[in-house]
Amino acid sequence: MAENEDVRPYRYDGTDRKIHNVDARTLRAIAHPLRMRLLKALRESGPATASKLGERLGESSGATSYHLRQLAESGLVEDAPELGKGRERWWRAAHDGSTVESAEFRAHTDPEVRGAIGFLLHETATSHAQELNTWLGTMDDWPDEWQRSWDMSDFTIRLTPELALELAKKAQELVESYRGRVPDGTEGSAVVRTHLHTFPRASE
Repeated sequence: MAENEDVRPYRYDGTDRKIHNVDARTLRAIAHPLRMRLLKALRESGPATASKLGERLGESSGATSYHLRQLAESGLVEDAPELGKGRERWWRAAHDGSTVESAEFRAHTDPEVRGAIGFLLHETATSHAQELNTWLGTMDDWPDEWQRSWDMSDFTIRLTPELALELAKKAQELVESYRGRVPDGTEGSAVVRTHLHTFPRASE
């Protein structure tokens, strides 16, 4: 594979994106800290070997290889044989993203499923906080234009459950409306992370 060949499966431009609806079986497979990191790495950075992923994530190739096979059994990652040389085994993400119906899983009759969704939600929240902290710690390395264009805001408003759901959906639709407006490789552009959290708070 040529060093400059773009093999990233993640489509930031929104074309032909494959979104996976998580079911109970795949939820159990995802709900593991290393598997979540492996899946995210493959989706965002493209195909890689277990060894390369181990180096990137600070894990042994044995651990990454084992957990990649577990993800493959659930259809979340797949072989990329056209990229390998000899015994080298490359993996790619099978989808560009996932959707999770957390309320359905939290009410599931199987306690293992309820535990898995709880773990997944908490790990995702932790990951979001880590990403934001990484930006705060490295923003001085970015051009002035980016240092003036980022945002960290919060809002407190009174809503019904129906309006809260409407707000969340409209916010997601607004973010998606920007997908594809900037082609890959555009000078001065960067991949931007946007976190959306909407939840009720107990009255004081």
